Amino acid sequence: MTAGSAAQRQSAQRQQVQRQQVQRQRAQRRLAYRLRRAAAIVAGLVVGALALPVVAIAQPAGPTQLEASDMALFNGVRQAGLWEMPAGQMAAEKGNQKRVREVGAEIADQHVELDKLAVEAANKLGVQLPTEPNADQKAWLGEMKNASGARFDRIFIDRLRAAHGAIFPVIAAVRSGTRNETVRELAQEANDFVMTHMTLLESTGLVRYTNLPPANLPPPPDGSLLAAAQANDVPGSAVNGSVIWVVLLAALVVGAVATFRVFRFR
Repeated sequence: MTAGSAAQRQSAQRQQVQRQQVQRQRAQRRLAYRLRRAAAIVAGLVVGALALPVVAIAQPAGPTQLEASDMALFNGVRQAGLWEMPAGQMAAEKGNQKRVREVGAEIADQHVELDKLAVEAANKLGVQLPTEPNADQKAWLGEMKNASGARFDRIFIDRLRAAHGAIFPVIAAVRSGTRNETVRELAQEANDFVMTHMTLLESTGLVRYTNLPPANLPPPPDGSLLAAAQANDVPGSAVNGSVIWVVLLAALVVGAVATFRVFRFR
């Protein structure tokens, strides 16, 4: 073998090595490009998937989103103020006992504050409130106007204590179960006011507990897992199960493609 032949062979080997290096570099660049493109696709899917529940949550609350129990709270608190404010004012003026006059004045003043809270919450949610007492409440006010002395005190205490006892479980039920933050805050405020008013009425010593209507207990909750799952399946919740599966499947596909590319170009 001549020196020239050896040099040509070495040159050919170096060129072959260089061509292999160039091919590997090109393959690596193509792989890097495909991986960047796949990562961009996954990022787009994740951002889009996360945006869906955010949009659902960001929608403002409105009257259509309130449940019947929420509306019962609004109507009950509003109408309570519409008849208990004038009832308390009458008691402050014509109560036979001093304590009845004091309690009447305090309840009337506190209902002014509670009514203001109810109106503010209703305006925030676009809820239309009653503008006058119901038929029973108007009849109770009529009884008080026509009564005097000890009879007035008895009617005032009996009617207001029974009314507060009737709305108290409604407030508690809404406070424990409403999904609306504004309604929950109003229920908490109303709960405190009603508890205070019952205590004030009872402080007169005129409450006839044996004449109060029996307590209406709500049905026991269903403790099964199915009931719990149904209770938690709320439209517009922060995480949607289908969205999670879409993201996971996209990640698996991209991972499989990337693995295939890596082994293919080795």
